[in-house]
Amino acid sequence: MLEVANLTAGYGDIIAVRDFSFAINEGEILAVLGPNGAGKSTTLMALAGLVDCQSGTIIVKGTDISQLPAQRRIRHGLTIVPEGRRVFPDLSVKENLIVGGYTMARGQADEGISKVFGYFPRLGERSRQLAGSLSGGEQQMLAIGRALVSQPKLLLVDELSLGLMPKVIDECYAVLEVLKAQGLSILLVDQHAERALEVANTICVLEAGNPTWQGSAADARADKKLVGALLGYD
Repeated sequence: MLEVANLTAGYGDIIAVRDFSFAINEGEILAVLGPNGAGKSTTLMALAGLVDCQSGTIIVKGTDISQLPAQRRIRHGLTIVPEGRRVFPDLSVKENLIVGGYTMARGQADEGISKVFGYFPRLGERSRQLAGSLSGGEQQMLAIGRALVSQPKLLLVDELSLGLMPKVIDECYAVLEVLKAQGLSILLVDQHAERALEVANTICVLEAGNPTWQGSAADARADKKLVGALLGYD
């Protein structure tokens, strides 16, 4: 589904992630974990085309998208849920979702929005409500929903649980599990390492921009020293 080889990315002369390689199969979750400033968010933004990929390749279903602009990457089935949610506060819930389907025909976008309301019934109940009046948890649901409207093949989720109540975190992770079962590939960054270890198939660890560990989630959970370090990043 996704193959990333020797990704190096950053901001101008500042390199935030170096020589990072990994792959995600269809219907799998890969979690990128590590301390603050490790390059996790930069990795996601580089994949989405929001940060320059200085070297390396990004292959989605056999197509090299490394040099494509962000909007073209959406057409190749890649969408992102950004850190901090970034919903449009002065638009309604439904209008925010319509924005998420701007690359699609109207009928397809409507279908995508209906699916989002199925995943998050609370959004359907608040479809006419301004996004800025939602709780933080509801805004996170909306950010995830907006990224799902275009019915992507690969979902990038940055800091899923940041600032959320445990109940909302549970709801969001439950939706990720459903999406995974439906065949969606997910690249997840989350400070809540314990939850990420539970749902992921593969774990990659970054420290100071460098990949330091990669393997199955089962192997990660069995490595007490690694788990201790990851939980210490929370």
